[in-house]
Amino acid sequence: MGSGIIGTALSGLQAAQFGLQTTEHNIANANTPGFSRQRTIQASNFAQQTGSGFFGHGTHVVTVERMYSHFLTDQVNRSQSSMSQLDSYAAQISQINNLFADPSTGLSPALQGFFSSVQEVAANPSQLASRQIMVSAAQTLSTRYQSMGDQLAQMYDGVNGQIEATVTSINANIKQIALLNQQISVAQAATGQPANDLLDTRDQLVLDLNKMVKAKITTNSDGSYNVFIGSGQQLVAGSITMELATLRSPSDSSRRVVGQESVTGVHEIPESLLNGGSLGGLLAFRSESLDQASNELGRTAISLALTFNAQSALGQDLLGQSQLSPAPNSFTPDLFLVMPPEVIANTNNPPGSPTVSASFVSPPPFNENFYTDLGSSDYRLSADASGVTLTRLSDNKQWIGADLGELNTNLASDPQGFTLDPSPTLLEGSSYLIQPTRDAARKLSVNPAVVADASLITAAGPIRTSTGATNTGLAKVSAGSVGTGYVAALAGMPMSLEYQGGNLQNFPVGAQVSINGAAPVVIAATTDVVPYTSGATIALLDPLTSTPGFSFTITGIPNNGDTFTIARNSGAITDGRNALALAQLQTQHTMAGKSSSFQEAYAQLVSQTGSKTNQIQVSSAAQQALLIQAQDNRESLSGVNLDEEAANLILYQQAYQAAAKALQVSSSLFDLILQMSA
Repeated sequence: MGSGIIGTALSGLQAAQFGLQTTEHNIANANTPGFSRQRTIQASNFAQQTGSGFFGHGTHVVTVERMYSHFLTDQVNRSQSSMSQLDSYAAQISQINNLFADPSTGLSPALQGFFSSVQEVAANPSQLASRQIMVSAAQTLSTRYQSMGDQLAQMYDGVNGQIEATVTSINANIKQIALLNQQISVAQAATGQPANDLLDTRDQLVLDLNKMVKAKITTNSDGSYNVFIGSGQQLVAGSITMELATLRSPSDSSRRVVGQESVTGVHEIPESLLNGGSLGGLLAFRSESLDQASNELGRTAISLALTFNAQSALGQDLLGQSQLSPAPNSFTPDLFLVMPPEVIANTNNPPGSPTVSASFVSPPPFNENFYTDLGSSDYRLSADASGVTLTRLSDNKQWIGADLGELNTNLASDPQGFTLDPSPTLLEGSSYLIQPTRDAARKLSVNPAVVADASLITAAGPIRTSTGATNTGLAKVSAGSVGTGYVAALAGMPMSLEYQGGNLQNFPVGAQVSINGAAPVVIAATTDVVPYTSGATIALLDPLTSTPGFSFTITGIPNNGDTFTIARNSGAITDGRNALALAQLQTQHTMAGKSSSFQEAYAQLVSQTGSKTNQIQVSSAAQQALLIQAQDNRESLSGVNLDEEAANLILYQQAYQAAAKALQVSSSLFDLILQMSA
């Protein structure tokens, strides 16, 4: 009897001891990240059958159970992955927002200062000091573009570095998960009991992995985890790891992308599959915001330079040089220098693939100014057996041609602001990335010739008009303005138009004359006449292309024999007509196919960046609340409650004391039996 009582007391003593030990373990790990509260699971021992009934033989501890929910843990992992992505995105895009929106370092003050200096030249074209101020303002503007472009380029380098560091951390993490998989499998197979602390450590590693990239988990029969990312790319299979790696993008060697190692090498993983975590945030930021910001900034730089140069080409400098000069090829009217669109050959192109180049389209005239059709997208040029295809990557719109020449023809009906050199024959399977504006801002510069000699600024108009000295009527002729075809349109200069009987005559033979935009009249003889209407716009067009050449108006009532002369503007040092046209570019719709001005386009870029920053920050705050809620739900089950554990200590202490007392009683009874036997 004593032996049964002692065994039962000992089992209770041991169960209470295990309970105390588990409680103490919980208390010690109350602040350990990822620790799940544990509890002992007890069961009664088999009872002894007697004639008087079944007598219990005490208790035993079946297992130590951790308070764990796969559903709640998975919810925390998903929330953490989304939170880390938004945090990473927000940290990056806020840099762009601060760069663009800063009133002192942003682009707007430099743009305003530059056009103010152009207006000053228009008001004082003969003063070399005004021209030098304009050159200085142009340098300030180009330097601002370069500085902003450099900072965006540094952000690309920073993203590359962070991607590499994150991939290194992911690889270290999955190696630890694989090692724990092995240890857990061995421990649980040897004992048949859950390795709770190892399981918690592994779950914490999975949570840490989700901070870097969204990961999915499946469990094998031996308790080991399989870890997947993306659309099923496996990182861990039991104790085996398939590591990630970074490599240069085949389409753009300046860009680091993520791939996965295999027996055949490293294979790139599409960025669209790598979402969640800080890695997903970096990739999303680069493709959605950094690329867009760089392209938009470059677009304003290129559009400004091209339209300003186009208008400058229609002027005359302080030395009297223009396109009418005896040696027009030596005429250097461009204020800004730009680099052509960048075309990057894919490193996987077939051997012998030719080099492809692109050039910007000369800005078409519009409302006596100019505009560009440049967008903010990159393009992919590819070749297959049927021909060549140009794809706009922002919306996947395509242009197709049998060769590059036909492709250019098709582009003319839907211009994108650039054309391709038609001479190369692309090899089947080749691909090229075209970036018209990506790096344009930091490559913008001011023409060194104009910097060295501000008198080369083309402030004057190359053509002047005048009324005849002997005119008797009251009609006046406007100064007029030139278009891109003015050299060919005015090949018969000087010309002296004469009013006779309600008509103008003496136009050069072959000239094309349009009145108020109507279909042009081709002059077959000097006696051909054009009807006169006071205030009507008279335009002389390029005879070959019918593009605008020179337009002017005559207002008032002329008398027969009155003449109106159109001649070269020789010695014009106080003429600021072309500088005025240059200044008007500031408010004209010179961008996005005649839909916005420089300031409007930049303001839209600032607004878009600010809105996206605010959106990410709001989403981050909302996701933070969801993460806290998910963590609270998990902690309500798995977290250590010190008050509860203190109560458990008292409970197990009392159970231990009671079992010890029972053991003491059984010992006394056994001693009494021995004494009676003696």
